[in-house]
Amino acid sequence: MAFLSYLLTGLTSYLALTVSLFGLSIKLPRAGFFARCLASYACLLACASYGVVASIALRLCGYAGLSQWTVARSFKWAMKLTTGASFEIISGAEHLTTRPAVFISNHQTELDVLLLGTIFPPYCSVTAKKSLARVPFLGWFMTLSGTVFIDRANRETALKAFDGAAEQMRSQRQSVFIFPEGTRSYASEAGLLPFKKGAFHLAVKAGADIVPVVAENYAHLLSAREMRFGAGEIRVKVLPPVSTKNLQPSDVDELTKKTRDSMLEVIVEMRKTREAEQKNAASSGKPIAMPAHASSTAVET
Repeated sequence: MAFLSYLLTGLTSYLALTVSLFGLSIKLPRAGFFARCLASYACLLACASYGVVASIALRLCGYAGLSQWTVARSFKWAMKLTTGASFEIISGAEHLTTRPAVFISNHQTELDVLLLGTIFPPYCSVTAKKSLARVPFLGWFMTLSGTVFIDRANRETALKAFDGAAEQMRSQRQSVFIFPEGTRSYASEAGLLPFKKGAFHLAVKAGADIVPVVAENYAHLLSAREMRFGAGEIRVKVLPPVSTKNLQPSDVDELTKKTRDSMLEVIVEMRKTREAEQKNAASSGKPIAMPAHASSTAVET
């Protein structure tokens, strides 16, 4: 009983602090940054806890492949209700039905977890660094729901994990989602970090299509450096599947380059569209928030 009392007190205090910061944000914009961060962590913890239960239930019912999809959807709606932030697919949603496939996307900040909540298809699992398996609730859910954990420090172990994933993709038509940049870019401009080739080797090995997902640069909505986290919509485009039929490991370099180039082109185009809308809205007296340093020039790194 004492534990439950402490837990209830802690949750109540957390909620009161979050609500208070939202209230303060009316006068102090930076308070909104902390309010939405706290709300996001609460949503992540709640949805991961739900995911542990859902994963066990779905596994017992023979639908383990739906575990990450159902939790992704719960996170999408929880975040939209509590923070007002959302990703919205503006084209190519039909390509998310491709199965099996290796889904890839640009990786900007921690908010990309919400991107997964929006675009994550049924019978798909993510890949994640091995250390996340030890995180309470989130790690438990990821383990139960079939996450492919990668030991980045051990190439041999990482390759074996991809071998197992490729076999599962072929036998169970299970898809996989990977961020090929390998880490968050925290980009303030329209660009991409260099791609790692694991996702492309996996796609060729499994004989599966690659489905690129492109989220516009959203530094205008979230910037940890500038302590800005606002409500708003982030646009997403799902590009047509890229076939790997008859490709060999020797083709991976060219496949990686072509896919990255096509995604970069879309990111730059989406930035230009935002800037054009900003100019049009400003001329009509309805400015759209954009970072002062934003540029439509691609960053090649």
